[in-house]
Amino acid sequence: MVGARLPLMLKDAALTALVAAALGVFIVGFHTVDIGSRTGLSFDFWFADLGVALVVIFLGRLGLSLAAEGLRWPAIALGVVMLIAGISPLRLPSGFLHWFVALGGALLVVRAAWPWANQAIAAGAATPTGRLIDRIGNQWAGWFLLAVAVLLPLTPIGDQKTMDLGVLILTYVMLGWGLNIVVGLAGLLDLGYVAFYAVGAYSYALLSTQHGLGFWAVLPLAGMLAASFGILLGFPVLRLRGDYLAIVTLGFGEIIRLVILNWVDLTSGPAGIGSIPGPTLFGAVFAETAPEGKQTVAEMLGVPFSSNQRLIFLYYVILGLALVTNLFTQRMRRLPVGRAWEALREDETACKALGINPTNTKLTAFAIGAMFAGFAGSFFAAKQRFISPESFTFIESAIILAIVVLGGMGSQIGVVLAAVLLIGLPEWFRELGSYRMLAFGLAMVLIMVFRPRGLIAHREPSIRLHPIGAKGGG
Repeated sequence: MVGARLPLMLKDAALTALVAAALGVFIVGFHTVDIGSRTGLSFDFWFADLGVALVVIFLGRLGLSLAAEGLRWPAIALGVVMLIAGISPLRLPSGFLHWFVALGGALLVVRAAWPWANQAIAAGAATPTGRLIDRIGNQWAGWFLLAVAVLLPLTPIGDQKTMDLGVLILTYVMLGWGLNIVVGLAGLLDLGYVAFYAVGAYSYALLSTQHGLGFWAVLPLAGMLAASFGILLGFPVLRLRGDYLAIVTLGFGEIIRLVILNWVDLTSGPAGIGSIPGPTLFGAVFAETAPEGKQTVAEMLGVPFSSNQRLIFLYYVILGLALVTNLFTQRMRRLPVGRAWEALREDETACKALGINPTNTKLTAFAIGAMFAGFAGSFFAAKQRFISPESFTFIESAIILAIVVLGGMGSQIGVVLAAVLLIGLPEWFRELGSYRMLAFGLAMVLIMVFRPRGLIAHREPSIRLHPIGAKGGG
């Protein structure tokens, strides 16, 4: 039976490689090179790279077909051969191809062995002991990530580049946790979440530059203003669901961006707002020399000045804000309003039958989610010290939504892992140049293939009727 299908498998693999060649010949096969200001650009041919990539695609597709037919050992053997070829000293046209071949082989081995591992994990997780281990494992994973985050600036790798990347990841973690309230818990698809992020950023920028208010004084005000805009968005969408809700929220985000862009007298329009003061530590500023009447942090602490001090302080500020967001969300989930969010996500009609007010439930979800976006926006303006409408486009909302969905709807730890993957991965692969976004897209595809419900598909219920392991519990 399998022997009769082998020619079809080979034909399918060849067709896949042919399609990849047609799509990749102009992306990988040709490369423009600047050969001088007078001569201009010329083509450099990378057909050897393309050829190796097509061979990997052919073998990978063949291995996937074998695995799908139940021939897992031949598929694993083929993956091992590719993996050895990738890590061997075999000379390939470019260094990246070693990683490409090795990664293809590793993925093929994982795909071939995945059904066995998945069945074993599912069988173990179905028992009371397995559920208890899973719960303890999730708790320990959270504490481990927290310990790593707190100690990171104190480690040898805590340089300026790492701290800057850590601040960026934690900002998106906080935004992801805020949107998780709206999308993951309440089930309201929001494509305009960046609007509240922009409200918080411009609130701090305007109040600090025009009225002299400090970061810590403006932070709660920015959250309240963003929450007010969340309620303003909530009223028009009370009767909308699904795609219609997504379209309205998308339009709201664009309205806010266009208002910021065109209200030049208030927001300076496309020019943006600069010279935004950063946060202070008990009134001390992070600078080598302080303005008249103020003190630097280095002078206050009695330590030599370092340019990394401000970045470490900002790192701990956003870490604290993110932890407050997480603790608040976890607490709200266990309150009646949190259970109402989850009930609304499952069935709005049943909510009404149970006496839950969907109007108040939706408004609280929008307001609280927007409040945390306002906090994050205020921090963003304080860190960057310059903001403009280009920082708050739709692609930001899409990235935050991707973090929530790929991390697992309603999962707090999943949001952290997805933010590290989607925000950190392009930075880690920056040295690969044109292949950087290929790695980013590949990571997203792999998550969708292997974890279609998100990295952390399972999450603990808000309320347990029976303890784990008890009779009738689960």
